[in-house]
Amino acid sequence: MVRAFILLALGGADPPATPGHAPSSPAPCRLLYARTFGTPPRPGGPPRQRLRRKEELLAVARQVASQCRLLQSSLGRPSSPQLPQLPDEPISLQDAPGGLFQLPPGDPFPERTTVAWLSVLALSFALVCDPQENLSLAEITLRRLAPRLIVSLRLLGPGADVLLRPETADLLLDRLLPHGQMLFLNERFLQATDREMGIKASR
Repeated sequence: MVRAFILLALGGADPPATPGHAPSSPAPCRLLYARTFGTPPRPGGPPRQRLRRKEELLAVARQVASQCRLLQSSLGRPSSPQLPQLPDEPISLQDAPGGLFQLPPGDPFPERTTVAWLSVLALSFALVCDPQENLSLAEITLRRLAPRLIVSLRLLGPGADVLLRPETADLLLDRLLPHGQMLFLNERFLQATDREMGIKASR
């Protein structure tokens, strides 16, 4: 089962140190959207409990951003804190970098979990999975979710702000990741979902 889905804007790369000054910290990542699965939140739950969950997911987002920066640095592609404009051509995710890393028990989930992530330009998408989950399917799920979220939320468009449109992300996750369960989705189902939501996503 998938414990959480996280969408973040990566921050900048580590700035070079200048003579006589300590190196600056990289621009912080920004948690654009997050959703947990499993135990449903209690309506009107304590604000402290909701704040703690948000802080836990932000901690995971920071680790994802760190993994992305390390990979981008090794590839000679420093990240930018600014979201680029949505290209005119469909975004190809065939070569989009991604990876896996583990979270130990209690950091922040009670059990050990595995995080699958995918980096697209200045964005990153991540699934926090149970250790026995099919990680190949997690990667496929991310590569199907990412272009549809980018297009439907206009994440790379001018003035984009997913925080104002969480219901669109919720709807996509309800279709492609119902209750945190990853599905073997066929092309016909994906095309029907795209038509219903008016999405023209790259494959």
